[in-house]
Amino acid sequence: MSIEHEQIAVAGEGSVDAVPDVMRLSAGVEVRRASAAEAFAEVRAAAARLAGVLRQAGVAERDLRTTELSLGPEYDAYPKVAAYRAAQGVEAVVRDLTRADRVIDAVAGVGEEARLGGVAFELSDPAGALAAARARAFADAAAKAEQYAGLAGRPLGRVVSVSEEAVGGPRPLEYATMAAADSGSVSPGRQALTVGVRVVYAFGD
Repeated sequence: MSIEHEQIAVAGEGSVDAVPDVMRLSAGVEVRRASAAEAFAEVRAAAARLAGVLRQAGVAERDLRTTELSLGPEYDAYPKVAAYRAAQGVEAVVRDLTRADRVIDAVAGVGEEARLGGVAFELSDPAGALAAARARAFADAAAKAEQYAGLAGRPLGRVVSVSEEAVGGPRPLEYATMAAADSGSVSPGRQALTVGVRVVYAFGD
């Protein structure tokens, strides 16, 4: 809070927690073979199998994105090549979280070439939660301004300016209760969306 030139400036913060409805899965395939051609051919075949099982598990074609395609030597004692490593990665967006475990199991079923890189959860449409957080942030700022104006013995006047301030990205909270015994092992938990606001008021007459 600051008071300058017959104005009072306060900061407010508001948070809303929500259950994410989208999962991003990082996966891929990796092989090591004696020749570069063999490694590349086999990793491409494994990647095709991976894409196929992801589609069969319910991931739409538009929600599959290649994130890595690499081929290179691995040395026993340089410059002696021990093998060639080839890898292809994919990001799969799962929009129906009831299929999350099925999608993960499908990746594991590809075979020994399969790799799982982790999962991340997010809100497909955070606009509503952010709007509620903004309302709470502004109410927080207004309450502070009213209190400080009262302490200063001055009436609170009109709003002069409002600016939103970065507080940080969504923060994970406690796991959601939807991870019941028969609903699978993957839970999106909850995320807190927080908005900060700086509001400048004029003092009233």
